[in-house]
Amino acid sequence: MFGKLENVGKVQLIYYLIIALTALGLGLSNDVISNYFKDAYQITAYQRGLIEFPRELPGVLVIVIVASLSLFSDIRIAMVAQLLSIIGIGTLGFFTPSFEIMLIFIFINSLGMHMFMPIQDSIGMSLIKDENIGKKLGQYKGLATIFTVLGSMMVFVGFRVGLFSFTSKMKWIFIISACILGVVLILFFVLEKLVDQPIKTNKKVNFVFRKEYKYYYVLVVMWGVQKQIMIVYGPWVLIDILSKRADTLAILSIIGSFIGVFFIPAVGRWIDKFGIKKLLYADALSFIIVYLVYGLLSAGFSTGKLATIGVPVFLAYIVFIFDKMSTQMGMIRTIYLRSIAVKTSDITPTLSLGLSLDHIVSIMCAYLGGIVWSLWGPQYIFFLAASLSLVNLYVASKVNDDKLIKLKNC
Repeated sequence: MFGKLENVGKVQLIYYLIIALTALGLGLSNDVISNYFKDAYQITAYQRGLIEFPRELPGVLVIVIVASLSLFSDIRIAMVAQLLSIIGIGTLGFFTPSFEIMLIFIFINSLGMHMFMPIQDSIGMSLIKDENIGKKLGQYKGLATIFTVLGSMMVFVGFRVGLFSFTSKMKWIFIISACILGVVLILFFVLEKLVDQPIKTNKKVNFVFRKEYKYYYVLVVMWGVQKQIMIVYGPWVLIDILSKRADTLAILSIIGSFIGVFFIPAVGRWIDKFGIKKLLYADALSFIIVYLVYGLLSAGFSTGKLATIGVPVFLAYIVFIFDKMSTQMGMIRTIYLRSIAVKTSDITPTLSLGLSLDHIVSIMCAYLGGIVWSLWGPQYIFFLAASLSLVNLYVASKVNDDKLIKLKNC
């Protein structure tokens, strides 16, 4: 693919830089976006749920949008994605528009991020020129994790010393994020010059519906509910009820990412050792416990029965971090799908369908969650999620571990 052999090293170096800087740029915006909504706009829980519509809608549209750009190379599409992210987050850095206009730029930024996610993986796979695919992918993931933590550290220090603020005219944290993504855009231009033949992968929209995959679809829908509740309303308990700033959320993200470095490989080992069935049980029980405890804490904080300092707050931090560990168990669903796949060619399109179902449910859940919080209280969101997680236990009871054993022996 490359005109000169020595270009291979340059290409890999540039792609490593792209992975690192993208993780750093997103680390300066994604994890603190809820604090931005609260500090800059003083939004309610209902409005927080409403915001998830423009944030999650790109996840539903991205498959069709990327397919419509199939005439372009993956690198060109990645450039478009970066440009959208820069426009979205950069505008919010320089201005504080009205709430309605802000939603438009949130949508633009989210569309860029969602477009880049699948394209990033396809470019990375295409640039691997040796047999060590697993090793390279592990390096990509590890590098991204390191720079995500670095971004969280910058957030912590920046807000702690007063360099960053969401109440000032200029949101420097977003401006710096946009500048870093601008460097990524330039690196893609350089990468395109070094690649002789355009990198193009199949972007055809292809969904697979089979009755054999019904329990996988159920798991994906439940994941959409669970993910959205903890991504949106988990932090909102800390931000809205406990008045925690971005530096607190950043240090919790650092701790969660550090634990994740050891936790994610451990999940892989546990799947091999204990099987999918037991891991699905553990996954379901972890969500039920997290939601029940978080619901009880939310009820105590909102009614004044629990102090908003000391041990109760520390317990909320622990549950928040523990939930981040639970959300990293997504590989269990993927391996379960692989174990029940009628045909190997079904896996990718079924995962694509799952991603769309996930985002559709996420949009609905975020909106309904805001209504529940506003009318009845935050605890009922988490109690409802705990009840729904019983469905995961039912699915786990239906899993046949014999299929996984056969899969391992293939």
